[in-house]
Amino acid sequence: MLEVKNLSFAYSKNGRRILDGVSFHLEQGQFMAVLGNNGAGKSTLIKCIDRINPVTGGSVLIDGERVGAMQRRQLAQSVAYVPQNTQPAHTMVFDAVLLGRKPYIKWGVTAEDERIVAETLEMLNLKQLESRYLDELSGGELQKTMLARALVQQPKYLLLDEPTSSLDPNNQHEMLHVIRDIAQEKNIGVAIVIHDLNLAMRHCDRFLFIKDAKVFSFGGVETVTPETIETVYDLRVDIIEHKGIRVIVPY
Repeated sequence: MLEVKNLSFAYSKNGRRILDGVSFHLEQGQFMAVLGNNGAGKSTLIKCIDRINPVTGGSVLIDGERVGAMQRRQLAQSVAYVPQNTQPAHTMVFDAVLLGRKPYIKWGVTAEDERIVAETLEMLNLKQLESRYLDELSGGELQKTMLARALVQQPKYLLLDEPTSSLDPNNQHEMLHVIRDIAQEKNIGVAIVIHDLNLAMRHCDRFLFIKDAKVFSFGGVETVTPETIETVYDLRVDIIEHKGIRVIVPY
């Protein structure tokens, strides 16, 4: 289990807290949406989990072990992070994804490493791009490649910062459907920062709402209510059912 206990973060010692006493847990196989308005601290939170941002209070634990005490290689075998924006290098897709195997490589790349990369590219429909260069890809293709690189780390937990921001609607649903299936089949806990509430409600099974640097609500789909959305986003909505799917409709 990934546990976040009373976590706080500020960019300076006496600065404003971006996160203040945040607590929740994520189990392997769960798909959690991290929700809140702009500036709520969503991206900061997942960077704290991956030790990119040093926490100023509280703790993050994986299977009871503090993330802050882990060796970098050990952490990389447990947690993979996909940032919102990646600066594309002049590197072939296959080689870029292969970099995700770095936490496991000791003396050189093995046939097993190459097999895992090839299977992951096939799973994400990227096989036809494996010889292309990153700086030749569209924004959506690049984002899917970065997801592939994270998946070949074979993590217990996957942290995604707005992975659908560069994708058209069809590819947004396709990517989240693939991520949900991967989370279940490979028993990976996924935390995704996302702005589209309907995408989140369609694909995720856990929901963490952040407001004013604190957890406003956390739980299953029952926590996604018109009252919560109005309070967190200052947006009045109805939640209706269409063809068996719950849909959020602003008014």
